[in-house]
Amino acid sequence: MEHKTLQQIRSIASIRPTLGTLARMSKRERLERWAELLERQQGRRLRTLMRVEYAPPAERGSVRADDSPLTVAFEDPVLRGEGLRSDTFGDATAFFDLSEVEAHNILCFCHYGETMSSEVAAARVRAAAVRAETSRPQRLDTLFTGCFVAIVATLAFLAF
Repeated sequence: MEHKTLQQIRSIASIRPTLGTLARMSKRERLERWAELLERQQGRRLRTLMRVEYAPPAERGSVRADDSPLTVAFEDPVLRGEGLRSDTFGDATAFFDLSEVEAHNILCFCHYGETMSSEVAAARVRAAAVRAETSRPQRLDTLFTGCFVAIVATLAFLAF
């Protein structure tokens, strides 16, 4: 075994503290990091997630797409080191502490088509970061139930 000083090791390797000694990133810091990663992708077209709101709740967590905004996040060793386990909808909502509605608004096909620019994705993620301290979680099924009730009420009003 060859012994080296810490200074000698630093010259050939990056030294990081163990996970137990790291300060964990806040929700806002994780989202800001993701937005910065997306902003660095200038002009890149990223794939959106298809029909997230129509996936059965038991399958929604596994929804993913190659080369999506979530792929950009998962490629980052810092976010993986913080605990991002994959580029799926479920792992991302858990890791970034996003409600299903927030994640849907950032990632879903129905808002952007098949692809979105990295700049648009970054802006949506940054907006979620700004709201991080004040928002309360929503679920997609309750959102769509509310939308359905509003549509029925509007149609009933227009019928008169």
